[in-house]
Amino acid sequence: MLFSGKLYRALNPVYAREPLSGRGAQLYGGRFNRKGTPALYMSLSVMTALREANQVGNLQPTTLVSYDAEIDGIFDCRDQLALQAEGMDEAALANGIWRDQMKATGEARTQALARKLIASGYRGLLVRSFAPGANETDLNLVLWAWSDAAPSRLILIDDENRLQQM
Repeated sequence: MLFSGKLYRALNPVYAREPLSGRGAQLYGGRFNRKGTPALYMSLSVMTALREANQVGNLQPTTLVSYDAEIDGIFDCRDQLALQAEGMDEAALANGIWRDQMKATGEARTQALARKLIASGYRGLLVRSFAPGANETDLNLVLWAWSDAAPSRLILIDDENRLQQM
């Protein structure tokens, strides 16, 4: 599928000067990327981005950024038939033990799905948020490939260069 629209990220301020790097996810791994694979975890709404970034404990300092995106080659995890064809289902996507799987075997089941999708040419996936308080309309877009040009155009919205002044 083609995604076209605004995306939002609530960043740890440590990474605020590099909002297009995917470095945090690359260093630590995420639900849909293994350690060593850069990824950008973004949301389709501001509130979903805030929920995603602050899932445990109190609200921590956060830098909210937005992007203009036009990305082709997105796997839609809302498509149950497509998920089944990849050996996945909603329960497996939502399973909170991905970190334990990653520690035990080096790759969580959701990370294995991402690896297969990347090998098939997908640039990212659209998936519902599993953060506390999220519902089925709260969506995230996880990207593994992005650039400033089609077919994976992702442009940071910072017209006033505020991030460079930090």
